[in-house]
Amino acid sequence: MKLSLSSVAASAALFVALGIAAPAGADQPSATWVTSWATALQPIPPLVAPPPLYRAPDVAGRTVRQIVYPTLGGRIARIHISNEYGRVPLVIESMGIAPLAGGAATSATGAAQVTFGGRPDVSVPPGGELDSDPVEIDLRTGAPYAISSYMGPHQTMTAWHRVSSQLNYVSPPGDHIADASPSAFAQRFTQYAWVTGLAVDAPQASTVVAIGDSITDGMRSSLNRNRRWPDALARRLTRAQRTDLAVIDLGISGNRLLSDSPCYGEALERRFERDALRHPGVKTVVLLIGINDINFQVMPARAGLDCDAPHTQVSAEDLIAGYKRVIALAHARGVRILGGTLTPASLPQARETIRQSANKWIRTSHAFDDVVDFDAALRDPVDPVRLRREYDSGDHIHPSDAGYTAMADAVPLAALTGNR
Repeated sequence: MKLSLSSVAASAALFVALGIAAPAGADQPSATWVTSWATALQPIPPLVAPPPLYRAPDVAGRTVRQIVYPTLGGRIARIHISNEYGRVPLVIESMGIAPLAGGAATSATGAAQVTFGGRPDVSVPPGGELDSDPVEIDLRTGAPYAISSYMGPHQTMTAWHRVSSQLNYVSPPGDHIADASPSAFAQRFTQYAWVTGLAVDAPQASTVVAIGDSITDGMRSSLNRNRRWPDALARRLTRAQRTDLAVIDLGISGNRLLSDSPCYGEALERRFERDALRHPGVKTVVLLIGINDINFQVMPARAGLDCDAPHTQVSAEDLIAGYKRVIALAHARGVRILGGTLTPASLPQARETIRQSANKWIRTSHAFDDVVDFDAALRDPVDPVRLRREYDSGDHIHPSDAGYTAMADAVPLAALTGNR
C-alpha cells in the first residue's frame, strides 16, 4: 500500500511536531536484506496464577521500549514483528526506532517512525508475522537502539523471549513513542516480545545464526553488557574488520533438540526452519544443543508447572539422528551448518557417556560442514568433565563472561564462509 501525497504530507507534519523523523525509502525493491539482530520467541505458559518467573508485564495501551544492538550497520532498515503463539491479534498502534542515550532514554536526533504498508498501526493475526516498511535510519554496528511500540488497548503478552539479559521498559498507559526522556519508563522487564528481527540493506553481507539453548542464550552472563558468546563473536568480527557478516542469537534457555517444553519453547529441530532459516541473508548456522535433552530425562516430575516435561529418555543415537535432521534442513536451503561440541557440565557418568559419544560424532562424522570445539575451549585440562574454574559462572554448567568470550574465540572465522 502506498500513501497519497496528501497523507504523506500530513504524516510528515505530525512526526515533525513529535520530533520524530518520518520514514524514507518506502519503496526499496532492490534492497538486499540481511538480519542484523534477532531473537526467538517461546510461548508463555497460559496459567491463571503463574509463578513470578512467568508473569508477563501489563502492556495494554502502554508503550513498550525494547533495546537492540545491530551487529551490522546500514542506512535502511526494517523491523520484523511476530505474533507466533498468539491467541488473539497483535495490535500495535504506532512504533518508532531511535538511538539509545542510556537506560530508557533515547536521542532526539536520528529517530524514525516505523510504518506498515504506509500506516502507523498494524494488526497481526494469531500465528502471523510481517516486516515493516523500510526505514531510513543511521544504524551503527554494535550501537544500542530503542524500538518503542504503543500497544493496543486490550493487548496482552502471550509469547516472549524470556532470558534477554537486557533491561527493557514499559510506560504507564499512553503513547510515549516520542518521549526521549526515560521518566515515562520506570517499569523494567528482562524479556523480548513481538519484535523478533532487525534487518539492514547490505548487498555484500550475510548473517551467521547462533542457535541452541541457554549457553547460546547467554544465561548467567552480565545483565545489559552483551556478554553472550554470539555477542563476543560479533565484536571479534568487527575487530577483524569483517563488515560482511552479521551475527544473530537464537538461543532459548532450557531448549532441547528433540522435545518441546511448556516453558522452554518448541524443540529446536521443529523451530529451526522458522527461527533460523527464514531470516534474510542467512548463510551459516552454528548449532549447539543437546545438554538439556541429556539432563531433563532424569529430572524429577513436578506438580503444577513442570518445565522439564516431558522427561524423554534420550541416547547419543537419538541426538545424532536429530542432528542429521537439522543438518538436512540447513543443506536443503543451501545454508552451511557448523556443529558445536557439548560443553562440560559436571555430569554423572551415565550422562557424561552420552555427551562424550555425541561429541565424538560431531568431531569425526564430517556430517557438519565444520566443527566448533566449544568443549575443548572450556574444559578443565585436569578434569575435562568440568568447566575450567575461570570459565565457570558458578553453577558448573553455564560459562562466565570470560567463558563466553573463550567460546567466541574458538569459532574458526574462515569456517563461517567456507574458506578453510
